[in-house]
Amino acid sequence: MKIAVNTRFLLPDHLEGIGWFTCETFRQLTRQHPEHEFHFFFDRSYSDTYLFSDNITPHVLQPPARHPVLWYWWFEWSVVRKLKQLQPDLFISPDGFLSLNTQIPTLLVIHDLAFEHFPSHIGKLARQYYRRYTPLFTQKAARIATVSEYSKQDIVSQYRVAPDKIDVVYNGSNGYYRALSKEQQRNIRQHLTNGKEYFLFAGALQPRKNVANLLRAFDQFKQKTGSTTQLILVGRKAWHYDGIMEAYNEMNDKADVQFLGHKNAVDLSGIMGAAKSLVYVSRFEGFGIPLLEAMQAEVPVITSNTSSMPEIAGEAAWLTDPYSVESIADAMMKIDNDKKLRQQLVDAGKNQRQKFSWQQTANELWESVEKTVYKREKSGLHFAGEASS
Repeated sequence: MKIAVNTRFLLPDHLEGIGWFTCETFRQLTRQHPEHEFHFFFDRSYSDTYLFSDNITPHVLQPPARHPVLWYWWFEWSVVRKLKQLQPDLFISPDGFLSLNTQIPTLLVIHDLAFEHFPSHIGKLARQYYRRYTPLFTQKAARIATVSEYSKQDIVSQYRVAPDKIDVVYNGSNGYYRALSKEQQRNIRQHLTNGKEYFLFAGALQPRKNVANLLRAFDQFKQKTGSTTQLILVGRKAWHYDGIMEAYNEMNDKADVQFLGHKNAVDLSGIMGAAKSLVYVSRFEGFGIPLLEAMQAEVPVITSNTSSMPEIAGEAAWLTDPYSVESIADAMMKIDNDKKLRQQLVDAGKNQRQKFSWQQTANELWESVEKTVYKREKSGLHFAGEASS
């Protein structure tokens, strides 16, 4: 079987949610299925580290697609032209977009519909593109995979997609995240905060991540407790982060807050492993990979009681209202003061994390591939190079 894959989010040293999903899932799939031929579609020069096995052929399709106009150009012209040339049996697109002008069956991965719930959090052109084309993508796709039961129901509700067309394929967490020894934790804290404990936020700085309320809550936590615990934020400045900086500038205890910018997985795993708690109080998530990373690192979690986060966290997190600064601050006080509670959450995380792995993600996505192929075979179509019976 010949399989084409949209790999435009495989960006060296800049992997985020979709990039990690693409990287880790296809690292497994291409190695586990040497009998199949994979064609990776990049939109810029690529790193050889993403050519995971000998059965991968890379293709660079221009232009780099990082703007709504260029998204359309790339998917409806560049990708369509290459699909017509290769005639693959299947096109897999892990970033929520596909090509409408092709007859190649497509397995589409949709991670979330945040733009439907928080349209003001993204630019006007991007919002218009998502809202116009995503309903068409869901109808065009031969099959859809998504990363949580919450997201599946959201797709069904928003676009009236039949539930049996959608497979839940949970994310995993890479092996960098693991429990650190007390000595390792002390060394990292000494380097970052002169030995003080700290809460951690990990994620892109944009409105949906609710960082402004996190900063306000941390300030309230400091004022109420006088605790020496600090706050570290790891993540790139994404978009509309002015409100975050305004909240930061209004803080009384801003001296105890550090913005470290983007960190690679190795560095972030150390920062995570030495944290007193992950505080991930996003307003909306399709999955929330940092929750799983914290469980792998045996770090307690504070997260939101909205969207997919209760599903992913299970009993392994203290849930809070992301719209209430007081609720977030109260959660931080509980975690900061209660060692027994922290250990209970860590113990629950050891059980909850067993439900997720990139190997399981790959297995579940391959099941979606097989369902898509089975549907094609049942319809009387054949793989490229096969003779009709």
